[in-house]
Parts: sequence; structure tokens; C-alpha cells
Amino acid sequence: MADEKKSAEPVTREQLVELLNEDLAREYQAIIAYVVYSQVLKGAEYMAIAKELETHAGEELNHALIVSKLIDYLGGSPTVTAKQVKTSEKAEEMLRFDLDNENETVRNYRERVRQCEALGEYAMAEHIREILKQEQEHQIDLATALGEDVPDVSKMKGKDDQAGRDKGQATLH
Repeated sequence: MADEKKSAEPVTREQLVELLNEDLAREYQAIIAYVVYSQVLKGAEYMAIAKELETHAGEELNHALIVSKLIDYLGGSPTVTAKQVKTSEKAEEMLRFDLDNENETVRNYRERVRQCEALGEYAMAEHIREILKQEQEHQIDLATALGEDVPDVSKMKGKDDQAGRDKGQATLH
């Protein structure tokens, strides 16, 4: 945990808007993926998780609304573009794509909490913590459906914010 705190680089309010817009694009991606996957997963072994994915879609929509409100509060404009959704004919691959996305989302929101607190935006950090709790539940649901332990995302390298750090800003897709 101490290493995680060291890895969070301070950001400006403008950079936080960019990072939150990236998070928002990932929420849009999750909404689309959960809607599609919940309807195309077939087979008795996937009925329970398909129903759970429908619930996840609604929760992700709520997250998108909250993140949009935070972006507006900071004076930014919420993005209208989703990150690309991966698709597959294979149920296990769909669930793997979702788990990978949730892992990235959890890791990023943990960093957002630290960044918000560093800016003195404690209420904003609390909103993100609430989202983070649900994202971690999604992570558990997906790992369980795949018969795996929940990955330790603190040991994973981030794709998106590392690219953003290399450029000095977050990239929007």
C-alpha cells in the first residue's frame, strides 16, 4: 500500500479533468460491454453471470453520471466517446475482457482517490470511493465466474495513465 501512495503523482485540476474523462470513457465502454455480453452469453453455466452483467450495466451508468458531474464541477466537459469494446464469440473471452477492464478501472480509481485528496477535493474522493466499492464487487463477480482469484491490481502496470504520464497528459480514446 505504501508503494501505491508513492506512485500517485500530483496532478492539476485540468489534468484531473482529463483523467476523469478517460475514466468516463471506460464507464461508457463498460455499459456497452455489459449490455451486449449479458444478452449474448449462452448456456446454463452462464445464466447467473449474464443476469449479474445486466445489473452491472445499470451500476456503470450511475458511475458515468457521477463522473460526469465531477468533471462538470471541475469546469470540464464530459467526453462523449467510449473506449473500444472488445467482442468475442466465446463466453470465457467476454468475461476475461470484462475482468481486464475492471482491473484497470479499480487501479485507476484508487489513484483518482489519492489525486483528489492531494488537491483537497475530499468530497470528490468520497464519490470515487463509492464507485470503487462497486467496481471491486464487479471484479469479484467476474473473477468468480472465471473460477479465479481476484487479481492484485496494485501489482499491475497501468495502460492508460502510464501513456498519459509519458506524454504529460491523459490520452482520450
